[in-house]
Amino acid sequence: MQSAGFSLTRGLNARHIRFMALGSAIGTGLFYGSASAIQKAGPAVLLAYIVAGAAVFMVMRALGEMAVRHPVSGSFGQYAGRYLGPLAGFITGWTYVFEMAIVAIADVTAFSIYMGFWFHDVPRWIWVLAIIFFLAALNLLSVKVFGELEFWFSLIKVAAIIAMIIGGAAIIVFGFHIDAAQAAPGLGNLMAHGGFLPNGWGGLMAAFAVVMFAFGGIETIGVTAGEAADPAKSIPSAVNTVPVRVLLFYVLTIGVLMSLFPWDRITGQTSPFVQIFSSLGIPAAGHILNGVVITAALSAVNSDIFGAGRILYGLSRQGHAPAAFGKISRTGVPWMTVVMMTGVLLVGVVLNAVIPEEVFLVIASIATFATVWVWVMILASHVAMKREIARDSLAPSAFPVPLWPLASALTIVFMAAIVVVLGVFPDTRVALWVGGAWLLLLVLAFRLWVRGDGRRRPELPDETAPAAVVDMEAASIGP
Repeated sequence: MQSAGFSLTRGLNARHIRFMALGSAIGTGLFYGSASAIQKAGPAVLLAYIVAGAAVFMVMRALGEMAVRHPVSGSFGQYAGRYLGPLAGFITGWTYVFEMAIVAIADVTAFSIYMGFWFHDVPRWIWVLAIIFFLAALNLLSVKVFGELEFWFSLIKVAAIIAMIIGGAAIIVFGFHIDAAQAAPGLGNLMAHGGFLPNGWGGLMAAFAVVMFAFGGIETIGVTAGEAADPAKSIPSAVNTVPVRVLLFYVLTIGVLMSLFPWDRITGQTSPFVQIFSSLGIPAAGHILNGVVITAALSAVNSDIFGAGRILYGLSRQGHAPAAFGKISRTGVPWMTVVMMTGVLLVGVVLNAVIPEEVFLVIASIATFATVWVWVMILASHVAMKREIARDSLAPSAFPVPLWPLASALTIVFMAAIVVVLGVFPDTRVALWVGGAWLLLLVLAFRLWVRGDGRRRPELPDETAPAAVVDMEAASIGP
């Protein structure tokens, strides 16, 4: 590939994408954010993860159908531009970049908190600064290096969680109790501390702001379509594992945690995984898990930089971002986007130096708004695509969504309800102010600066069409 090229390399295989899908579902939202969700809803947070997981699955199926039909680098930003109009594409693409930037700041913040478990006296902003430059350097290498790194990061996380579930279940089932443990483990902990719904339905609703943040970034699977060696196979296989990931890595894991340790004693000062297993008195368990959650944070930031960079690349190709973001290095990486994300992440250094205690919840709620907005745009683009397929009698999709159109409509209503929830509770209301200002800024930017091709709907290749032509030819010579 030439240094001044304009094409991404297809260096991600099915193994890379499958584990990227796992990695995107197992990050800061689970290993750290789950503490805030548990504090708000108690054991009923399990219901929040199940409901939110079902909604996210529908979003991913909608995105998967579009990605298989149009495997392009800009992904849902280009889908919104194609089916909803150039303004929608501009807003969706830049809001995803905003989402990834905010989520990445939350992830590097979590990383600095985890490092505080070992280094109490080192200021958090120092860890944030160090990890930003380390991961930026890695993302300037080839996409295959990125894929391999994510594979091993995700493998460590998955293995650790499975081991934790098996170990925790053994402690619960066989009644093991270590003398140094701070609390007696058992399923009774799910009901013994105020009941299953200790803070009422209001507490359950409040938890959704953090729960939705946990799933943010999972749409990165769609972004990989432009660099997938065989998107028609790798994308569906990754998307279809979403329900299993939700049940195993969230519902079962959080259920085991709250059975091992009373939910109302989770402090949030470090990862609840580290706190709970340290409290059981198991030698070195806290240190081992702290190493795992650090790996999870590294993986999350790595994916954030990748996802934002590829969307920015797609925006530049549409005329929605400076042309510099479309320049590709000799190794097939849009290097300018990595540089920009590194600059944005330096904001995290400032925030962790100025407001280290409040920064995570504020950032998580803003990221939730951006995440939900992007998901609604994905669903709306999908609805518009399905209508066009029916209207123009196009070839049916190779990977259609289930329960169409009822499930899609219910998911859109659910996403709108999450936005309302953000505005109801004072500690997350800032997300609506910041999110509203961001959307207004984007509308103004589009009106003032976007010209030429940026004002036209993008033409996307339809990889379903050739199969339809073959079918029609076969039908024409049949009996």
